[in-house]
Amino acid sequence: MFRIKKITRTAVILLFAATLVYAGWAIWPEDQQEVELAAVKRGVVEATVVNTRAGTVKPCRRSRLSPAAGGQIISLPAREGDRVVPGQVLLKLWNTDLEAQYELAKQQHITAKNRKQEACILAKNAEREFRRTQQLVTKGFVSPQHADDTRAAAESRQAACAAAAADVSRAQAQMSVISANLERTVLVAPFAGIIAQVTGELGEYVTPSPQGIPTPPAIDLIDDSCLYVSAPMDEVDAPKIQVGQPARITLDAITQKTFAGKVRRIAPYVTEIEKQARTVEVEAEFIDLDTNIMLLVGYSADVEVITQRHEAVLRIPTRVIRQGNKVLVVGTDNRLEERKLITGLANWVYTEILEGLSEGDQVLLEADDGTVTAGTRIIAKPLQP
Repeated sequence: MFRIKKITRTAVILLFAATLVYAGWAIWPEDQQEVELAAVKRGVVEATVVNTRAGTVKPCRRSRLSPAAGGQIISLPAREGDRVVPGQVLLKLWNTDLEAQYELAKQQHITAKNRKQEACILAKNAEREFRRTQQLVTKGFVSPQHADDTRAAAESRQAACAAAAADVSRAQAQMSVISANLERTVLVAPFAGIIAQVTGELGEYVTPSPQGIPTPPAIDLIDDSCLYVSAPMDEVDAPKIQVGQPARITLDAITQKTFAGKVRRIAPYVTEIEKQARTVEVEAEFIDLDTNIMLLVGYSADVEVITQRHEAVLRIPTRVIRQGNKVLVVGTDNRLEERKLITGLANWVYTEILEGLSEGDQVLLEADDGTVTAGTRIIAKPLQP
């Protein structure tokens, strides 16, 4: 009897303790983890390709000019930073001897033309004399021998006229040769642009670059009215890129700004550099570039080519997706639920959702620690401004 009472008393105590535990659990709610959430919304998702190494801003036209002949600089009107127009003289070498030869050839040309005129006038007169003699021969007034003499004289004068004409052509050719040599001593701008660099000073001697031996150019001329970016793309990404695709261009020198562009050229070969990944050079041109923005040739730049673009699709931040293409979604009673997704286009920022989430769902973006799992009750952190 005593043993039964003892067991009953123990049971009552245990029941009372369980009641206290349940009451405490009811009074004190379960701890809630404070986390950051992201809402599933509609927006734009793009598939992009970016360069593997920094690209470079380049001009559409750039000429490193040097005179075709060697000589001493006697005129250097070009200065670094000057803007020039096509045909403007940039540099002139000493060419007094050639100018004298040209003047001599010009006078010889004039003399040859005068001699031609004289010879041809005499030839025409001899031709008329021969015709008159022919008429007199038919009437018997002169002998046939005299007619033969006048014919020979006319033909001789015609030959002299032709020879004089040849002398004129030779003198003209001589002028052209000397003129070509003169042009080799004068450097002119082939297009409008800005002088980037001048190598040489008045009185210095310049020589053209020998074959196979590069030498600094006398004038470096840049057409900065047309610029583009050349950037290396990984060979794996190259098949996704096509001419005409839109691109975004960013410059290290001009932060907080993105420039619109499009692909203008894809190199038809793979660049192989030792100890570096194989790449394909892609060129992107600027679209509607603001003329008030000063871009310098040689700026480092990055090109992000947009290979695909989907509008108004469900999307979530890419960083919320966990291993196995899963996310944690806020369910009933503010508890997290794990869901598996089927995704579409993706980039470093957003991923397109095809199945697994609905618009307005909230997914776990970031927690205070890594202990948040499915089933955890959460409370959303206030949105940061």
